[in-house]
Parts: sequence; C-alpha cells; structure tokens
Amino acid sequence: MQTRVDLNADAGESLGRWKLGHDTELMAHVTSVNVACGFHASDPVTMRESVRTAVATGTAIGAHPGLPDLVGFGRRRMALRPDEAAQLVLYQTGALQATARAEGAEVVHVKPHGALYGMALTDDAITTAITQAVLRLDPELMIFWLAGPTAELARSLGATVAREGFADLEYDDEGRIIVEPEPKAKDPDAVAQQAVDLLEGHVTSTSGKHLDVEVDTICLHGDRPNAVEIGEALVRRLDDLGVERVPAAQLLRG
Repeated sequence: MQTRVDLNADAGESLGRWKLGHDTELMAHVTSVNVACGFHASDPVTMRESVRTAVATGTAIGAHPGLPDLVGFGRRRMALRPDEAAQLVLYQTGALQATARAEGAEVVHVKPHGALYGMALTDDAITTAITQAVLRLDPELMIFWLAGPTAELARSLGATVAREGFADLEYDDEGRIIVEPEPKAKDPDAVAQQAVDLLEGHVTSTSGKHLDVEVDTICLHGDRPNAVEIGEALVRRLDDLGVERVPAAQLLRG
C-alpha cells in the first residue's frame, strides 16, 4: 500500500451571499485545494477568501475551472470545440493566478471541474487541448486528471500529472467516475475504505468489477452535507495506517 498521498478538495464554490461547502474545516484535513474561478461557481471576493484560507492553513492552491453555467453548477455538458474548452481553462486560471499573487501565494495546479472534467474523459481532443494550454501558460503547473488513460495521455504530452482517484464517487466498469447531479450524504467509513482501496491499487465498480488503479491524489467533495465528517473519518483512517498526507508537488517533484 502507498504510504504517502495528496488529499484534495474543491473550495470557493459559494457565490455572494449564497454559501456552499465547508472550506475552512476541510482545508484543515487536505493538502491541496481546487478553487472555483467564477464560471461554475464563486466570485472575485470568494476567490480571495479561499486563497487566504489556503495560505493560513498551508494548503496548496489549484485552479478549478468549469463550464460557464452557474445555474447548473458546471455539471451539465456543453457543446464546445477543444480550443474553446482550453481557452475557458486559461481564462479562469489566469484570474486565480492574479488573486493568488496579490495575496503572496501561487497557483500550483489546475483541475477541471464537473462536466468539463467528464468531457475530457471521453474526448482525447479536449484532454489534449486543455493540457497543452496549461503547459503553454506555465510548464511548471501540475494538472490533475483521472488516473488511467486520461492521465497517461496528458503525461505523454509532457505535463506533470497528478493521477486522481475519488473516495466519495462511484466508478463505472470503464474506470470512469459517476458524477452525482445532487451530492448526498455518504457513509464516512465507506468513503474512508474506498480511499484505502485506492492506496492499495484498486477500486470496485458499481457492478462489482475489480479495477486496477494507481493514484497520487484523492479527492473529497466539499458540497456533501456531511463533508467534514467524511474528511475526519478519512484522515483518521490514514493516520491509523501511517499514511502521510503531502501536497502533490512534493510527491511528484520531491
């Protein structure tokens, strides 16, 4: 079993007076945070507050660019050309980079959100366009892609890729994640066990199929009603097993 792993969580997904997620509580448990950049959620002030919280907790900051669909929270697919998808990522990442620099911090990774992430899993042209755009922006930026063919394609393009697994999402028989339109509470112990399975190099699909998988980072979703309880259970389990939580950059670059 792996003895070191990055834990990441989505954050900054509130909008004005509308609050979502448990950013402060989760950042106490994870090592990387993916900050929404204003298209699927967030706003400039929320982005700034997320960056400040990450700085205060020593959490590595990543951009979480999504589709321009606030109403659907970026979880509804859109008909986009690969170059359009890539430009959406650049636009949003640049906004977070400016915010982070103004706070004395830096953006170290990019992780597409929701349907944009899902579109890349089924369309190599979108994966390629987004990955190449991130490399053009800054070759030092890491990119988070689902462990498996998508991550390997991005690596073949020269990107530093953190292979991602999901502790609180189910997998289909092809090894792709099943995104819930409306996240519900989940059994914290079951989520913790799936994280352990991922560290042991496998996960079980909804039909019971055993899937081999190697991960560098494991994601938790902050918009679940019991996200904090899930995070606490997962961290306790990792601590009991002696698994060290470290930022992805430390894992991949030493």
